[in-house]
Amino acid sequence: MPKPNQKVIRGNVILGVGLDTDGHRRVTTGENFALVGGTRETHEAMTEKVIKINERLKTAGKALENISRREFDDLAHAVGLKRVRPE
Repeated sequence: MPKPNQKVIRGNVILGVGLDTDGHRRVTTGENFALVGGTRETHEAMTEKVIKINERLKTAGKALENISRREFDDLAHAVGLKRVRPE
């Protein structure tokens, strides 16, 4: 059960995980995203990208839970993210 001041995220979410570290714990949440970890630079870059994705969704009058994977991939690519396929 969440704590009284803890935000609960429901529905589709973008999860960003920064794997580099500088010893600080960083967590940023929004309406449809949660970002954790990373150095200051990495965390700021993740935040910038997810904000741009949300702006584009809003401009298009769409919500994250109402777009296809292809549409999401196109949005992600448009803001500078690249899909890395496992080897």
